[in-house]
Amino acid sequence: MTSHAPDEPIGVAVIGAGYWGPNLVRNFQGSPAFHLRWLCDLDVDRARKVLGGYSTVGVSADLDEVLADPDVHAVAVATPAGTHLPVALAALRAGKHVLVEKPLAATYEEGRRLVDEADRRGLTLMCDHTYCYTPAVLHIRDLLAAGELGELHFLDSVRINLGLVQRDIDVVWDLAPHDLSILDFVLPPAVRPIAVAAHGADGIGAGRACVAYLTLQLSNGAIAHIHVNWLSPVKVRTAIFGGSKRTLVWDDLNPSQRLSIYDRGVDVASPEELGDEQRRDILVSYRSGDMVAPALTEREALRTMVEEYARAITTGTPALTDGRSGLRVLELLQAASRSLAEGGTMIKLNEGHTA
Repeated sequence: MTSHAPDEPIGVAVIGAGYWGPNLVRNFQGSPAFHLRWLCDLDVDRARKVLGGYSTVGVSADLDEVLADPDVHAVAVATPAGTHLPVALAALRAGKHVLVEKPLAATYEEGRRLVDEADRRGLTLMCDHTYCYTPAVLHIRDLLAAGELGELHFLDSVRINLGLVQRDIDVVWDLAPHDLSILDFVLPPAVRPIAVAAHGADGIGAGRACVAYLTLQLSNGAIAHIHVNWLSPVKVRTAIFGGSKRTLVWDDLNPSQRLSIYDRGVDVASPEELGDEQRRDILVSYRSGDMVAPALTEREALRTMVEEYARAITTGTPALTDGRSGLRVLELLQAASRSLAEGGTMIKLNEGHTA
């Protein structure tokens, strides 16, 4: 493992200068915890354009050259999902800490290999589940952990837009990783998905699902429903977290009020609370309380994610979205794909055995 002095920035290289790489470059360059040393891409001219004419950051099309640099202590992989395994594995074997954009790998089995390799070498493996580092999602996580919403009864998430139809993956693998990583991130430790079903449609003849609905059963009896869609003329990014005490609505496209917490819901008296004459009927009562919109400090999620990567490396403790969280998301995606192929069968989750 290459080591760096605790009081010096962590030497980092970004692998991939396509869609996501420039965002990582910008945030690593803006972080005092890191020193960006390389941008690696097969298209050297594209990498140079990302960096600009006056950058002192090295540019290379050769991954081995970058990994051989002893001043590179960590890498960030922003290449197509099908290349995540060989690129990340090479970095881990070179003794580098690794950050991988979502999804962690192309399959659960490949993700498992990365997690095992990082464990053997005592290296940080982190998945860039960017949405988990937004102020809104961090606040939702805190509210659920503190019991402010009560026990989670349902999640209803919508992520739709007139999107780019991908050539190599369907809409589930393109958009659902965001929602599945958020669900994994915010759920209390005692609650987890136990089964998933998926239905999809390809109305334009793209050869893959362009619209899909995922239904997840949670271990506490709750249900989560996720709608992803490339064909919607309007863009919607909402999620409703329904709890036994309160319900939270997250509208990611409303910067002035991203979160709304409603003290409104349904209360059902338990049989123990009912008299003899009432036992035949369950008493349902509706409460209509206040709505509160928490003030959130706007901050770029990638900046928070980069800081978490630095924290995990310097402390040697797992990142909030470590390799194992990426693995859990891969398990859900793989189960959803199997369900989709089987016409919506409910697939029970048994980590690593859903393919």
